[in-house]
Amino acid sequence: MPTCSYPTYTQPYFDHHLKKQNQTQILYKRCCFLTTISSNSKRERKKSKNKIRNNDSKNLLLENMYSFLGSDTTSYNKGQTNQRLEQEEEREEKSKESSSSTNSRGLSTNMWWANLKAALGQCFNVEGIVSSATVVAKDRHLALPHLTVPDMRWVNWSELHRRGFKGVVFDKDNTLTAPYSLALWPPLESSLDLCKSVFGDNIAIFSNSAGLAQYDADGFKARAIEDSVGICVIKHGVKKPAGTAEDIEKHFGCASSLLVMVGDRHFTDIVYGNRNGFLTILTEPLSLAEEPFVVKQVLVP
Repeated sequence: MPTCSYPTYTQPYFDHHLKKQNQTQILYKRCCFLTTISSNSKRERKKSKNKIRNNDSKNLLLENMYSFLGSDTTSYNKGQTNQRLEQEEEREEKSKESSSSTNSRGLSTNMWWANLKAALGQCFNVEGIVSSATVVAKDRHLALPHLTVPDMRWVNWSELHRRGFKGVVFDKDNTLTAPYSLALWPPLESSLDLCKSVFGDNIAIFSNSAGLAQYDADGFKARAIEDSVGICVIKHGVKKPAGTAEDIEKHFGCASSLLVMVGDRHFTDIVYGNRNGFLTILTEPLSLAEEPFVVKQVLVP
């Protein structure tokens, strides 16, 4: 047989064709991939925007709800705090009232006890009893006054001042006032004014009740009698007739021999005055209603 030959394109042709086909497929795939990516990104953006809008609207609703609830709760809390403050103020006022009532009760009981002790001290003057016994036994002359008058209206204050006396010391109870009273006996007002006009401020009260540390520690009675009568009360710590005249001499700035002692009791005022060198004037008691039984027996004939 005759042989014939023709050219065959084997590998290079097919390879070239396949390469082109593969390249087109790859480009197509790439384009498809890119288009899918671009479309997916747009959808996701839309979804994200919608989500953001939804979230924003939800957040606004929640904020409005919280603000509404917050306003209610704050107003409710304010109401509660106001109620609590009012309750605390009421409690404080009640506690203050109770404390003031207890304080007033304490003051009244203290005043009552002080008055009782003063009355008992006036009735049972142990120092006076001991001194009286000593005076009766040894020094009877100490109980004798230099002058005796019904009351201070009978005293010539101008004459005493002319004779060189510098001041006057008064007992309080039954000499200037009724027993345990803080007001001047009304009939004595004119005589006391005359005494003040003669001796000026050199007038004082020296009592076993007002101004005595044992029965008037806070000085309430002394201040009350000073405001009522207008005479200074000398504070002291020892009951008459015991004690010295040191406090009185400091007050007047002179010796006791230049002073006048006026009182209603022999064994307290007069004995004290005579022991310490005063000029002593005995007055009759203004009232025997509150005097102790022993004093009444001595004074009533």
